Amino acid sequence: MSAKKVLFITQEITPYVPDSELSVIGRDLPQAIQDKGREIRTFMPKWGNINERRNQLHEVIRLSGMNLIIDDTDHPLIIKVASIQAARRQVYFIDNDDYFSHRQMTTDEDGNDYDDNGERAIFYARGVLETVKKLRWCPDIIHCHGWISAMVPLYIKKAYNEEPSFRDSKVIFSVYGDGFKSDLDANFTQQLLLKGVTPEDVNMIKTPVNYDELCKLAVAYSDGVIQNSENVNPQVMDYARSLNIPVLDYQAGDAYADACDAFYDQVWEAAAK
Repeated sequence: MSAKKVLFITQEITPYVPDSELSVIGRDLPQAIQDKGREIRTFMPKWGNINERRNQLHEVIRLSGMNLIIDDTDHPLIIKVASIQAARRQVYFIDNDDYFSHRQMTTDEDGNDYDDNGERAIFYARGVLETVKKLRWCPDIIHCHGWISAMVPLYIKKAYNEEPSFRDSKVIFSVYGDGFKSDLDANFTQQLLLKGVTPEDVNMIKTPVNYDELCKLAVAYSDGVIQNSENVNPQVMDYARSLNIPVLDYQAGDAYADACDAFYDQVWEAAAK
């Protein structure tokens, strides 16, 4: 086994949020990979519909307290943790009052996409990576699930590529059929910029940025891509194949975890050549 440590950066995990394709995979896949002998860490946003008391979330003071600047505004980063008792593993939650605590997931109570979903994804990606740095943990594979994780491949390859925690990390992005319906803020590509990330680094996407373009940005900086839903935009998968990186086609049912497990080593070994 060559890739020993796997970081899951996901959008939803049941039982913290209702069952969906994403949330069930968010619970089951890390467990299966841990059971196969790999060391894992798992992150998700602390969405406003998560009941902290029932799920026994508590703040990790030593990891909290940082401010992340997006669009010239400071946003406090709060880290919480909970345990999935039956699974013998912890889940880390990225929290912020403006972006997560007092809001639902992709849409508001009336079903409208949040105008700042792009900013929320930026904050989440940077929050996870800063927290992993503080944990002094060095993942071999970073597996990203859902639109909220789509900034991670870009930041790993451009902004955090010299960080000891991520210098050798390989990134896998899973493409799902469900995302968001509205275009992101017109200023989104500017909000993305960070030390190490230039406008030229994001010029492969069209503006305004929709869900498919956001997936394309994630794919562009990934070392491997998985088709996680049976029905996704074929242009996104065609783009992945055009980059000559490992691509895992849709896997149904029980075959999925085993296929992912083998794919981690395939990506690790391909990047090492």
